[in-house]
Amino acid sequence: MLTKRIIPCLDVRAGKVTKGVAFQGNVDVGDPVAMAKHYYEQGADEIVFYDITASHERRDIMIDVVASVAREIFIPFSVGGGLRTLSDMRRVLLAGAEKVSIDSGAVRNPDTIRQGAKAFGRQCIVLSMQVKRVPCTPNIPSGYEIFIDGARTATGLDAIEWAQRGEELGAGELVVNSIDADGVKTGYDVDLTRRMAEAVGIPVIASGGAGEPSHLYDVFSQGNADAAIVASMIHFGTYSIPEIKDYLHRRGLPIRMV
Repeated sequence: MLTKRIIPCLDVRAGKVTKGVAFQGNVDVGDPVAMAKHYYEQGADEIVFYDITASHERRDIMIDVVASVAREIFIPFSVGGGLRTLSDMRRVLLAGAEKVSIDSGAVRNPDTIRQGAKAFGRQCIVLSMQVKRVPCTPNIPSGYEIFIDGARTATGLDAIEWAQRGEELGAGELVVNSIDADGVKTGYDVDLTRRMAEAVGIPVIASGGAGEPSHLYDVFSQGNADAAIVASMIHFGTYSIPEIKDYLHRRGLPIRMV
């Protein structure tokens, strides 16, 4: 059985790691290079870095910060934010990332997924999705809609259908970011994660809502997630990665222990 992955998320704005609630009210919490190194040393399985305002501001990602983080860690490193072209992806991978996470740019130009998978291999292409609960309609039958630009812009896309299309185009993993649960620390959207996992045949990474180790257990055991992103619960020192892993290991989940 594959081990479940714990992935700290570094949302970066103006060169600092920041955290908000439901993609709003962000406060700075630290230096991305120092925090990435700390989480690597604690036993994180991967690190994900998002330049959270790059898409909204229509600018390139902070490549110097990406390169600095990559020099300090020796685990898989995924980078997203403002990636719109094959050239953008190549720059990030050459800076030291193992994976590129595409989100708003993929919605605007879905062929970006296919191009990236063809050029770099689908294992490098992560389709990240900002998902919000909405009323069920003929266009959004699942009741989950895709948003872009840091949850600022509704797209009219059904999240489940978009996930399936992303897999068909060549995405190797999905990150499912629940806008409703983000930063609230009351648990992941387990129903959303489970429905995503049932709809696709690629790994699904749950994101948004982790506040205590039991929330990770729930999304792994009930939501069928392959990995879970954590932020607030470790950024503010409530729990450490070893504490989370020890809890999950004692509950019987396959975890890479340090």
